[in-house]
Amino acid sequence: MVIKSAELETVCGITSSLPRNELPEIAFAGRSNVGKSSLLNGLLNRKSLARTSATPGKTQTINYYKINNELYFVDLPGYGYAKVSQSTREKWGKMIEKYLKKSPTLKAVFLLTDIRHEPGEHDKQMYEWIVANGFRPVIIATKSDKISKGQIKQQTSKILKTLKCPQGTVILPFSALNKAGRDEIWAEIGKILGDDNRDKEITEENTNGPEKKDKRENGETE
Repeated sequence: MVIKSAELETVCGITSSLPRNELPEIAFAGRSNVGKSSLLNGLLNRKSLARTSATPGKTQTINYYKINNELYFVDLPGYGYAKVSQSTREKWGKMIEKYLKKSPTLKAVFLLTDIRHEPGEHDKQMYEWIVANGFRPVIIATKSDKISKGQIKQQTSKILKTLKCPQGTVILPFSALNKAGRDEIWAEIGKILGDDNRDKEITEENTNGPEKKDKRENGETE
């Protein structure tokens, strides 16, 4: 997609009401050091539209980016390493769950994980939670430039196995450094916009949210 315009249109905090957009939405979720802001900037050919930070947990709001007046990218709060209280984490969880359940134009959720490591407990919880809320996540394996090309297939297979993804789950390696995988991600978005990615057969509800544990892991910032 040729990016003609991209702007941060709406920012929603814990107590904010979610906007009722008419355009389709693609949401991005991932732990707070996985490179989500760098991914968004890379997809949109912007250097700092989505702000990166040396402090995990920079994104503490739901941010709506309007793209070409055609769709929204929705940046969900990072989880996993943010230095906030457990009560705040739980409020984030409720905010994200409210968004997943209530947004009428949400087409798909992209879940980011670091290609160098097996998904941790927070990643597995988030994956299961997204599925329980009616979506089949597309997995983006970030920081692909940090490993050799020969390791990419091995690592992506390991990620799918650890998350217990069903056969056919899409996983796309991406590098914010050299933009490898950018075209593939946009191609997947193009497919999704023609087909609601919500799994209508999944009705189980899970209100636990992704932030029930305060375990910390090693990693890099966004």
